[in-house]
Amino acid sequence: MPVSAVFSRLALMSVLLIATGVLTPVHAATGDVMVSGGWVRPSAAKTGAAYLTLTNNGATADVLTGVESPAAAKVQIHTMEMDGNIMRMRKLDGLALPARESVSLAPGGLHIMLIGLTGPLNAGDEVELHLSFEHAGGLDVRLPVQSKPPVAATPSDNGMHSTPGMADHP
Repeated sequence: MPVSAVFSRLALMSVLLIATGVLTPVHAATGDVMVSGGWVRPSAAKTGAAYLTLTNNGATADVLTGVESPAAAKVQIHTMEMDGNIMRMRKLDGLALPARESVSLAPGGLHIMLIGLTGPLNAGDEVELHLSFEHAGGLDVRLPVQSKPPVAATPSDNGMHSTPGMADHP
């Protein structure tokens, strides 16, 4: 098969996967910080949770200092940990982003808590977030609402894989 036909098929598959929500197009950057793999869990309650991966490609550490969203009255960065048999969430004032490293916010651990939702978060919707960084400035992203983590193709493996570990809670 000619190389051009292979690329045409890959492009068509990517468009179809994005359109069906299987592959998320969420990739955005500001300064040295890149956001990828973002998603928000559906919720009919007054709270919701958003997840994403932050990659600091710079030589200097940065900090995620805050998050805002028109979808919620208040947005907080949280950590979740087990204390014996009790799960505890704790608000963080900031999230350190070491130089040349990635930090994943995922179910069962670090996450963005959406408090006082202005309406239900239904699968297929999008949630706008404004991320503020100490050095990189601000970044606006739109995350898809879906019940499972997105599947994404990565340049390193040229294939698709899913984000590991989905818990039944934020």
